[in-house]
Amino acid sequence: MSGIDVAPKQGTLIVSTGQPVVNDFSIQVATVNGSGSQSANAVLMRSIFLMGVPVSGKNLFPSNIAGLPTWFTIRVSKKGYVARKHTSEILVAMNPETAEADVKKLPPGAMAVYDEPLKLDALRTDVPFYAVPFDKLVAPVAPEPKLRKLLRNMVYVGVLAHLLKIELPDVELAISKQFNGKKRATEVNVAAARAGHEYAAANFQPARFTVERMNENANKIIIDGNTAGALGALFGGVTVISWYPITPSSSLIENLIDLLKEHRVDASGKATYAVVQSEDELAAIGMVLGASWNGARAMTATSGPGISLMAEFTGLGYYAEIPAVVWNVQRVGPSTGLPTRTAQGDLLSTAFLSHGDTKHPMLLPGSVKECFEFGVAAFDLAERLQTPLFVLSDLDLGMNNWVSEPFDYPEKPIDRGKVLSKEDLDKLGSFQRYKDVDGDGIGWRTIPGTLHPNAAWFARGSGHNEKAHYSESPVDYVNNVDRLARKLDTARTLVPAPVLEHSAPGAKIGLIAYGSSHYAVAEAVDQLEEKGIAADYLRLRAYPFNQQLAEFIAAHERVYIIEQNRDAQMAQLIKMDIAAADAVKLRSILHYDGHPLEAGTVTEGVVAQEQK
Repeated sequence: MSGIDVAPKQGTLIVSTGQPVVNDFSIQVATVNGSGSQSANAVLMRSIFLMGVPVSGKNLFPSNIAGLPTWFTIRVSKKGYVARKHTSEILVAMNPETAEADVKKLPPGAMAVYDEPLKLDALRTDVPFYAVPFDKLVAPVAPEPKLRKLLRNMVYVGVLAHLLKIELPDVELAISKQFNGKKRATEVNVAAARAGHEYAAANFQPARFTVERMNENANKIIIDGNTAGALGALFGGVTVISWYPITPSSSLIENLIDLLKEHRVDASGKATYAVVQSEDELAAIGMVLGASWNGARAMTATSGPGISLMAEFTGLGYYAEIPAVVWNVQRVGPSTGLPTRTAQGDLLSTAFLSHGDTKHPMLLPGSVKECFEFGVAAFDLAERLQTPLFVLSDLDLGMNNWVSEPFDYPEKPIDRGKVLSKEDLDKLGSFQRYKDVDGDGIGWRTIPGTLHPNAAWFARGSGHNEKAHYSESPVDYVNNVDRLARKLDTARTLVPAPVLEHSAPGAKIGLIAYGSSHYAVAEAVDQLEEKGIAADYLRLRAYPFNQQLAEFIAAHERVYIIEQNRDAQMAQLIKMDIAAADAVKLRSILHYDGHPLEAGTVTEGVVAQEQK
């Protein structure tokens, strides 16, 4: 056994009974935060991915640094469903604090792998238990106590590889990818996985839950939404980042910094970008607006508490008409709330951020691919519209790994919108910064440094007229804010249109969702069909809405809006935008406990309301 001196329990092979289940189950790994399980869980997910099977992973972790319970769930679905499931059929119990409760939550016929000293096998008789002496198995692999603690996790990867028939070469390739070719780290982790695999092979028969090779992942990638958004910002031409770290957005900027160091330097190796970690979010958005006014493509990333602090400066950007890109990776609020749980609770606060009459365009990515695409498009849209633009992701989409089609290389040239050059000013002679000459609500602008005597203008947060001169005239004020409203109407034609994800002939009900809720809703459509309920499904991708939304609502008798907040925020936004006669058709299905939305929640919500 490759130097492992733990004797197999010959003649006591554990056998799992029940009907075989192939490529359709969920694994829950219960560990302690800070125990180093993240790498092992990523390897386990990637191993299944390498076998060509649709898979997804979700990390439920506490907001402290270490010590509290954490759960990682991996869903394996031959049908390609990637939303979270309410229950898991396979448990890896490594945390003494939660082990008993975790076992009791298993459905009958499930299975549990556990750390031998926990002695869980007496808890139930309808679940096969697989006791593994993790400490004994890992001892010969690494002499260092700290390293042994980490490698215990890779042992359960090897155990599951045997039980679920995950092919060991794929496990070893996943380990190599996880540790990025670092020889020592790769070697010891491979040894730990092999130790678990060999022990399981000697003591356990394969389980009734198995992974069989498919061909669904050809040319696909695994990536999280924050990394995808960072890539998008790089391709979008960002040159200035000002930010203050906050979960769950920090990794977006951290990944972007790494990308800039590699790709945004000149021939001499000098950086052609600037990154400032500011003292708070208020300073961060102020610096972004200053850099954007000066001609840079600038951005920040934050979450709900940071958005709250950005209100006043966002109003300045809206009223002075300065482009800026702000990523809001949402978490549970209000206040500090649940920093490491997911939600869609910042919709209204972001749409109307600041005092007075303000409305801001928002992009709502529903996949990691759209995180990339919207990360690129956000800069063009912000400059076309000359306003702060928000990209609203969430923790589930941003911090969890997702399987995706590769991203398309952006072919479209950068669009800076209505910018006047020196040559333009030579022809015009002069311009009025806030005059709507094209009927779209957007004035022409110049960038500081334009070598023309008529290029200068004041970026005023106070009252001003079309020439950017100070004014407290009621006529000037009304003209200004009415023009800004026309700009939002222009935005309707520029932001990404909704996608009709599912169409059922003769469907009387419609479903509307956005962001990471998409995956649960897409699965719920199939569940509803099995129950004899036909439903169309429209996925929103941006605010302000275009005509397609109103037409979708008008075409159905009842429309269910599914979202992850308590107050039906998307439903409120929609009601403000459509005819009153259609607003009465709207119903809500709300999920706001901080866990990713499940298909069952949507299905049960629709069925319950349809039966009334």
